[in-house]
Amino acid sequence: MSALTRVAVVGSGPSGLYTAQALLDQERSPHLTVDVLDRLPSPYGLVRYGVAPDHEKIKSLQHTLRRVLEDPRVRFAGNVAVGPGGVSTEELRGLYQAVVYCVGAAADRRLGIPGEDLPGSSSATDFVSWYSGHPDAGGGFPLTARSAVVIGVGNVAVDVARLLVRGAAELRGTDMPQGPLDALVASGVRTVHMVGRRGPAQAKFTTRELRELGTLPGTDVVVRGEELAGGPADTAPDGLPTAVRRNLDTLRAWARTPPAGQDRRIELRFHLRPVEILGDTADGVRAVRFERTAPDGEGGVAGTGVFEDVPAQWVLRSVGYRGVPLAGLPFDDRSGTVPNEGGRVLRDGAPSPGEYVAGWIKRGPTGVIGTNRPCAKETVASLLADAGALAGRPVADTDPLRALEAQGRSPVLWPGWLGIEAAETRLGRSLSRTTAKIPDWDGLLSAAREPGSGASGLGGAVTGAAGSPA
Repeated sequence: MSALTRVAVVGSGPSGLYTAQALLDQERSPHLTVDVLDRLPSPYGLVRYGVAPDHEKIKSLQHTLRRVLEDPRVRFAGNVAVGPGGVSTEELRGLYQAVVYCVGAAADRRLGIPGEDLPGSSSATDFVSWYSGHPDAGGGFPLTARSAVVIGVGNVAVDVARLLVRGAAELRGTDMPQGPLDALVASGVRTVHMVGRRGPAQAKFTTRELRELGTLPGTDVVVRGEELAGGPADTAPDGLPTAVRRNLDTLRAWARTPPAGQDRRIELRFHLRPVEILGDTADGVRAVRFERTAPDGEGGVAGTGVFEDVPAQWVLRSVGYRGVPLAGLPFDDRSGTVPNEGGRVLRDGAPSPGEYVAGWIKRGPTGVIGTNRPCAKETVASLLADAGALAGRPVADTDPLRALEAQGRSPVLWPGWLGIEAAETRLGRSLSRTTAKIPDWDGLLSAAREPGSGASGLGGAVTGAAGSPA
């Protein structure tokens, strides 16, 4: 048995909580305490702030992740930033025998084309954060637009297109904050163009997400049959993965179905590469100029010199995420990840004792939520293989959470999160809904520190998630 007693996991999204779960499953010592730290006062990461609010089945994953945080060997500490203005990575190394960074990929990729910064050109990441109630989210989206272009053909792009045409009846049953809900219901958007630079066989959306577009009330889904041709679906249809064939079958069915003249429509376009967003700083976006592409014979696409302008007053860029550097950790700018080997952080090519990564900051923004589970297990296997050496690392002879509070920080513990949950339930009921997210820092922290929440300080005993002494 190792003598590991203190491990910190930075980030309480799926990768962080799968890491904590793997530690609990594989390290049976009753003396182990896993502190899950998060910059936000609320746990669950992208499950809370990235999964579309109308996807209740996926959001229900919170119930599984919750069981990890309720384990008496785990302590949730929200409102703890790591990096500039918060606790440093060096401080964490002095408080814990091992630290696993599960900080995701917070930035969105840019298109790198003229007009990208015009008014009316938005990051899909920012839009998702807004309607999901992230406390850092801004606003100012041009919801008076009649036509929107979503650049990208992944699941996030599908989510954005779907939410833009949802009606009040479908949105009121979600946990979306009331402000974004009201704004989306009153939106002027009637046409959404979802555009990919390659063919449908290379689209990243899942079949379930794609088919859901065809179930939206009052919405036509329009596909151009000629844009489905000319790729691997024609040259080697039997060699395509099953999921791709199902996507193509769905798209072909829509292409054969004439629009019914519904109030709203989603147009799925392929083989179009954005080259410029047209407009001006006074009036904002007026159109997106695309160049038609064709397969280049090497798995990519090449421009054909044929251009098309798609009129729109709003552009949402959804072309992927990218990791950002965390002060105190090495960073590979090319891949947007922390250099690592099996989850062990590498400094100058050598493993750094006690420092690990899991999730997107380890492997890049690939896979689905479930992909984080084997990724976390690999990192934990590396950590436990190092356990003998880690147990001998000198750490401060004080409780880490008390040390953070002594530095003037105010961690939100598990009872504080329960206070936020209760406040969101009360807010929802006051609006004749089941629940509604609190979308701002002041509201979240106030709810976490209401009398009886147990989160106004660490008090006489630092407690575990389930309320037992840690």
